[in-house]
Amino acid sequence: MAGNSGGPWGGGGSSGGGGNRGNNGDGRKPPEGDGPQIPEIDELMKKGQEQLRVLMGGRGGSGRGGGQGAGGGGPIFTKGTVLIGVVVAAVLWGAASFYTVKPEEQSVELFLGEFSAVGNPGLNFAPWPFVTAEVIPVTREQTEDMGGTRGSDDGLMLTGDENVVDIDYQVVWNINDPAKFLFNLRDPRQTIRAVSESAMREIIAQSELAPILNRDRGIIAERLQELIQSTMDSYDSGINIVRVNFDKADPPQDVIASFRDVQAAAQERDRLQNVADAYANRVLAEARGEAAQVLEEAEAYRAQQINSAQGEASRFSAVLEEYTKAPDVTRKRLYLERMEQVLGDVDKIILDENSTGQGQGVVPYLPLNELRRNQTGESN
Repeated sequence: MAGNSGGPWGGGGSSGGGGNRGNNGDGRKPPEGDGPQIPEIDELMKKGQEQLRVLMGGRGGSGRGGGQGAGGGGPIFTKGTVLIGVVVAAVLWGAASFYTVKPEEQSVELFLGEFSAVGNPGLNFAPWPFVTAEVIPVTREQTEDMGGTRGSDDGLMLTGDENVVDIDYQVVWNINDPAKFLFNLRDPRQTIRAVSESAMREIIAQSELAPILNRDRGIIAERLQELIQSTMDSYDSGINIVRVNFDKADPPQDVIASFRDVQAAAQERDRLQNVADAYANRVLAEARGEAAQVLEEAEAYRAQQINSAQGEASRFSAVLEEYTKAPDVTRKRLYLERMEQVLGDVDKIILDENSTGQGQGVVPYLPLNELRRNQTGESN
């Protein structure tokens, strides 16, 4: 190895086999007074390839002064290289076998292409290539825009009273069984869209236009969600319908202005009908009240007359009983009571005659009528 001392990569001997230290490898004489020269690029590449071959288990060159040859066979596998290969293969296999599932996801493990198990959130192990895993987001809500949202006529539907309505709604869904979702549906999104449109057309065909536009949107959304969910469950799809957003229900764009005029006229008709009903109710209530008042007054008058008649009859019976006991006294008392009733309200003056039959105690010009009238006014 003494001849291989020309530079850091070993000796660069001359082509003649002599150890001429005064010449470069190509036979040129270096300038006098210079130090060691930098090897040529091709020589450095050759020496690097030789060192790599040695590291891989091959044999190096002859190392004699005549230069380093290209001898030596291909790489030879030793225990070290095999161990390194095994370690690298194990690392790659582990990287392919271990996988992570996020909290909002679930994985489906397949053993030789068939369903094996469902992986939980966290680190999971599926020995590749026998077991593979499909990671699916299960809690993420996905939305399908249905109806005329794309400016087309897809939302035009026929109602039960033969009117056309433009429907715009959204179906929000997620996955509750990833295994069924993967294996039972070829195109889940297209299936949801087809089922949603069919269910909505069925519901609209059973409803009238006015309730759809006014008050039944919430009821229609609930019915639509139930119908879509039952259909998807019958397909064993593993899909959960979270909710249905009923965004729009309008007449077709071509007739919407005329339809609004009709709706305004119908609302005005309803308003006038309500005013008329209120007036009718008020008048009817007043008439019923007056009728009840008249009836009560008649009942009171009837009771008064009956009670008065019964009282008079009782009084007559009592008078008759007294009359049978003392006819003269009773007759005089009856006369006086009757005269009291007849003359009680009459404006009168009573003069007591003397024994000669002339009223001597009365002043001829005394204004008795005026005095009587004044006394009556003061008493009132």
